[in-house]
Amino acid sequence: MSATPWLVAHELTRRFGGLVAVDRVSLEIERGTVHAVIGTNGAGKSTLINVLSGEIAPTSGSVKLLGDDVTSLSQPRRAQAGLGRSYQRNTIFPSFTVLENCRLCAQSRLQRPWDWWSAARGCRTSTGAAERALEQTGLAPFAHAVAGALSHGQKRQLEIAMCLATAPKVLLLDEPLAGMGAEETDRMLALLAQLKGGHAILLVEHDMDAVFRIADRITVMVNGRVIASDTPAAVRANPEVQTAYLGEHA
Repeated sequence: MSATPWLVAHELTRRFGGLVAVDRVSLEIERGTVHAVIGTNGAGKSTLINVLSGEIAPTSGSVKLLGDDVTSLSQPRRAQAGLGRSYQRNTIFPSFTVLENCRLCAQSRLQRPWDWWSAARGCRTSTGAAERALEQTGLAPFAHAVAGALSHGQKRQLEIAMCLATAPKVLLLDEPLAGMGAEETDRMLALLAQLKGGHAILLVEHDMDAVFRIADRITVMVNGRVIASDTPAAVRANPEVQTAYLGEHA
């Protein structure tokens, strides 16, 4: 693990009028770990990930990425600085091949504005980055398949491959297991376990069995606030979490 956390949120707050969607949330994510954020619908998880990625600005608080303050940076600039994210819904280009989807993402990080007359497929750098991302995610055999023809689980893997093609250090994954069967879930968890060695991963997920299998640390949110942030075992035993989220009683 790194001595300095790769992603740090300090006292993040986001208000929408009178609604406080994220209320003074602080967390740290280190390289080599999967840090899960859980909570019921409306707990503020998606708003938190949107603030961390730069999609929306915080009302107050700060975000540091790889030791640098990126609170004022836009989402594209945070991506350039080493932040990758996936969304709850598929965001692939279904009519393009699997390789083309990844190459487009690689080009966003490896831009060549002076070479506008050359075909994208001729860029060895972006193609190489795309091919490596497909190897990492197990999708290399499907490189020339049309993305829209992939299974649901493969499409979710492709979204992660598209993130990896931009060479991120920190991954923000918003419900990557949604809609998956047991076999697809196992494959995705194996992929996350493989990736965490070289990345810091924040995982927002509703599948509690999967969360407790893969997470090194779990943060629990209720009504925009953090009520617990600890190891999986400590979170499972926390009476407040049992009452508020896991539906159990101490």
